Amino acid sequence: MHFFARMLSWTGSAVAPIGLAFAVFHIDGGPGALGLVLAAGMIPQILLLLIGGVVADRWSRARVMVWANVVCCVAESLAALLLWSGHARVWHLAAMSMVCGAASAFFTPAAGGVVVDVVPAEMRHTANALLKIGQNTVKVGGPALGGFLVAVAGPAWVIGWDALTFAVAAVLCARIGLTSGRVKVKTGFVADLRDGWRDFWSRRWLWVMVIQGSVIVPAWLVGYQALGPVYGERFLGGPALWGVVVSGFTGGLIAGAAMSLMWKPRLVGVVVCAGTGGMSLPLAAMAVRAPLPVVVVAAALAGAGLAVSMTSWASVVQARIPADRLSRTTSYSTLGQLLPVPIGYAAVGPLVAVLGLRGTLAAGALLIVCAAVVPLALAQVRSITAPVPEGADGSLVTSAARAPR
Repeated sequence: MHFFARMLSWTGSAVAPIGLAFAVFHIDGGPGALGLVLAAGMIPQILLLLIGGVVADRWSRARVMVWANVVCCVAESLAALLLWSGHARVWHLAAMSMVCGAASAFFTPAAGGVVVDVVPAEMRHTANALLKIGQNTVKVGGPALGGFLVAVAGPAWVIGWDALTFAVAAVLCARIGLTSGRVKVKTGFVADLRDGWRDFWSRRWLWVMVIQGSVIVPAWLVGYQALGPVYGERFLGGPALWGVVVSGFTGGLIAGAAMSLMWKPRLVGVVVCAGTGGMSLPLAAMAVRAPLPVVVVAAALAGAGLAVSMTSWASVVQARIPADRLSRTTSYSTLGQLLPVPIGYAAVGPLVAVLGLRGTLAAGALLIVCAAVVPLALAQVRSITAPVPEGADGSLVTSAARAPR
């Protein structure tokens, strides 16, 4: 049930950005209006993420996922009705985006922890790999489906389709049937937030890797997502050929997730650093104006490395952090990587003005390499190893279990 619910949510989320963008343009909004709508979705997610982690640890994670899907379904249904009726305004879509962003702040930590609740310990790495395959496969076909639906039926139908996927996902999550056995009556939200912070900060290997992500994620998003299309327009000949690069990256994501089904790396810390460091390859290839096939191969290698890294990392986190603190602790991890993203987007213009397009891409590649390598100086990162099932009860031990957290 969990897998199919996530697949439906990802399908809706893959087509929604296309529908949302053209919905804004349909009601005479420009790029500035679209930026406002997108920002409206990110701000509540950042503000409420830590609270979402506490809620997911206190109550049934499946139930939290149900209500998050229901809230998004209602918000997007109202937006679709307004678009169909011709009464939609930009602020309506911004409000919808804000509500869905708030719901995502609760859904994300719950979904990250529910794998521990529904999957036996010895099967979690495989489950994480299957989830990544599903997510990455949808990323390939979702935007094309969204563009087709917008062209054929209009943006209102795309938003309506996303609302429908949220509704069905809520039903499937409800069938997971987990009980709310983690309710705490002797502590409050603030105490739980403090506990989550203490748990996060006590794990040096974890916060060091979060700092790594807080550098790599905005550098990647600026270089690939923001400046990649500009590079494609200036040097590759237009969006069609940039689409080939994007296809290479998404193909690499699928291949990497499939590889994770067959390969469970032992030295996870080293593999994660190498995989995330590989995200510098397409930025470097664009910086030196490499031929298109080289850029595509570089993007595919970056996607494969990222998928292997994320799958292996998720399995280690699920094994090392107790289930009753997992959502709170990982919410701090997610927040740490989200916070610098708006700053990175805001810095795009000034950086290109000073360094130029290719210079900014080269700086991004160098920054990613440095951020990937530096954590390896820490023994706790180098010693992070894959969890190994032991015993009939499915308990886990790791070769690094004797090391400090």
